Amino acid sequence: MSKTFDDFDLLPEILQALKKKGYTTPTPIQEKSIPILLKGHDLIGIAQTGTGKTAAFLLPLITKLATDRKKARPARVRALILTPTRELASQIEENLKLYQKGLALSSCVVFGGVNIKPQIRNMQKGQQILVATPGRLLDLMNEGYVIYDQLEVFILDEADRMLDMGFIHDIKKIIKKLPEKKQTVLFSATMSKEIEKIASGILRDPKKVEVTPPATTVEKIEQSVVQVDKKKKPLLLMEVIKSREINSALVFSRTKHGCDRIVKSLAKFQVVAAAIHGNKSQNAREKALRDFKNGHVKILVATDIAARGIDIPAVEYVFNYDIPNDPSSYVHRIGRTARAGRAGMAVAFCDNEEEKLLRAVEKTIKYKIPTDVELTKLEKTIVQPRPQANQPTERGAQGNRPQGRGRRPSTSRNRPAKKTSPKRSSGD
Repeated sequence: MSKTFDDFDLLPEILQALKKKGYTTPTPIQEKSIPILLKGHDLIGIAQTGTGKTAAFLLPLITKLATDRKKARPARVRALILTPTRELASQIEENLKLYQKGLALSSCVVFGGVNIKPQIRNMQKGQQILVATPGRLLDLMNEGYVIYDQLEVFILDEADRMLDMGFIHDIKKIIKKLPEKKQTVLFSATMSKEIEKIASGILRDPKKVEVTPPATTVEKIEQSVVQVDKKKKPLLLMEVIKSREINSALVFSRTKHGCDRIVKSLAKFQVVAAAIHGNKSQNAREKALRDFKNGHVKILVATDIAARGIDIPAVEYVFNYDIPNDPSSYVHRIGRTARAGRAGMAVAFCDNEEEKLLRAVEKTIKYKIPTDVELTKLEKTIVQPRPQANQPTERGAQGNRPQGRGRRPSTSRNRPAKKTSPKRSSGD
């Protein structure tokens, strides 16, 4: 007989919040992790994205802090949750507010790309729970706004992604400042030698929970691949979205500029899309996510930086517009669909230059991705449009403009010398 959340020693307020959201049965990672964490053990949790890891560590954490109430002094925190991206930090904070409703636990989130002053003000009060990305956390620590002499719990979330994004040195700097006596929790989708090394240095006699083998993909995701000419990718994407009447899809590009180009190409065919990547301001990223969640934008185009922070159960499709350089990123990308028990589709666009990347993905996930026969037929019917005779090409209008009969191109020798204006006095 499967367990329910009522079988755990959670606070009544938490159970009430879960029931309001319709959550009754824990996922495998929650069922295995929650009892261990409630007993105060250190934990290594290995689980795919989309399996409910956030609730697995938040529910015991809230129970612990709310049961043993202590005031956090200025600049102090009782629990630190370290996570790689702004989006994931915001998502954790959102879930935190949901689960601890009525318990009056103070919490705040800090990340870069936004004004630091409100974050400083929050930390000056002291917080029960701090959710942070490494860079901004170090900024606050260096200025004395985050002090750890009251820290009881440290949670390192998405550890493998932290390493992928180059945060290893930042993590080591943070860990050095933490007290030795604390409960430590490490969650990751994969378990590399580097992560094992970090874990051995910060965890004490940890329990290990693994609900799926590393780098496997969610079984409910229907995966497929289509071989496509690189120049045809924009048109094929547009055709798929329209022919299959897709209402919610994530499109992953390898680069920031690639994201913007995809959004512009879809706009030409009246397909509303928004981009989310590192060059976007935090406000723009939050607006894009909000519009996508609300259904105002059907297509969200993202780089891998956003792959771990999007938890929207209704995502129907994930398109790997570019095959990722890192095979494990494929797992995290497609894990954005088939969430909360739903089914999902993941389609990879593979051009000739990406064949080796596709083989690396298949080797990692131990699965040969089948060819999408329907889309292969569709790709063959697409004709790349040629620019019209009177329209400028990518060189721009200036580069294609005829010089005119008998007119000599202007050179610096033919141009009149610029008139120089008199210098202004200091009083002007």
